[in-house]
Amino acid sequence: MARLNITAFAAVMLFSCENPYSVINQMGSDDTLSGIVADSVVFYRSDSGIVRMELRTPRLVRMNNEEDLLEFPLGFVAIMYDKQHRPTTEVKADYGKNHGKLSMIEAIGNVSVESMGNDQVMYSDKLYWFQKDRMLYTRSHVRIVTPDKQIEADSLVADEDFSEYTMYSGSALLEVDEE
Repeated sequence: MARLNITAFAAVMLFSCENPYSVINQMGSDDTLSGIVADSVVFYRSDSGIVRMELRTPRLVRMNNEEDLLEFPLGFVAIMYDKQHRPTTEVKADYGKNHGKLSMIEAIGNVSVESMGNDQVMYSDKLYWFQKDRMLYTRSHVRIVTPDKQIEADSLVADEDFSEYTMYSGSALLEVDEE
């Protein structure tokens, strides 16, 4: 009687199971995943083995679509480094999107760009960061604050390290020595 039960159990197991590898492969394929959500994410971008950028975000959302879009719904902080791995620029925003196919990050809400080398900070509501060209761009109101001046304008184009920039339709408040 025990031998009959074991044989019946083995026959049921043999014919009732699918190949588990095919099921696992299908579960991990891009066709079945609608998106990915990850918390406490850190990205590094390197050039010739040297870390050039670090991006930190409390939440990353990736949806499967043709745009190769990554969203940072809880904001992000990105730090650019020079060849000696010294921080040169820090970009912060309340919300962001990384448009992978365009190699562009869109920063929205309380955007700030701090240049470590020349002690200046740029503030805006929206900023586009073109990574291939290493350029920053905005058509939103922008304000740059340094220890001795404050400049405001309607738009800006700048180098990624914020060493050079051009502002359009602006005004400035400068500290002038009366002597």
